[in-house]
Amino acid sequence: MKTIFLKGELRDEVGTRTAKVLRAEGKVPCNMYGLADGNMNFAVYHADFKNLVYTPNVYKVKIELGGKNYDAILQDIQFHPVSDMISHCDFVAVDATKPVVMEIPVRVVGNSPGVRAGGKLVKKLNRLRVRGLIQDLPDFIDVSIDTLEIGQSAKVSHVEVTGFELLDSPANAILSIKTTRALMQAAADAGKK
Repeated sequence: MKTIFLKGELRDEVGTRTAKVLRAEGKVPCNMYGLADGNMNFAVYHADFKNLVYTPNVYKVKIELGGKNYDAILQDIQFHPVSDMISHCDFVAVDATKPVVMEIPVRVVGNSPGVRAGGKLVKKLNRLRVRGLIQDLPDFIDVSIDTLEIGQSAKVSHVEVTGFELLDSPANAILSIKTTRALMQAAADAGKK
């Protein structure tokens, strides 16, 4: 899994007033949970989140705070309802010996005979929830569509993984090949003749 580096500033003061001052300075108030010595409050410049948040990829985050480096993952992010600016972030500290729960993006690979025959690929799940050690988690989960015909779907149970487990229901469809209106119309016209 790829790593993004963030440099943060520790903060002692918490609360709405302090958060407003930080946001006015172009910073995002953040918390990190799961540390042995308790939770940590810090702030990071808003521009530093560009490569972490505005991408479909998932990253491990290395945060430098007060001269020390911490490995973490982004747990939650809140946006301002009007300006869509990041207003708050929560991180969870990562221990290399303990499993973490994350959502990993799905990548479609292959060529479907159903799509070549005129069907439409409909992606229902963009990410899958997984549990595993951080070093065992991939950047993407590949889902092959090489055998899918029109009307068939790829379910979570069809995905083979090693080193981690999938937490989504095995019956959930990740993607399916649907019949298009043009194909239905062509079949109806052929039936009339």
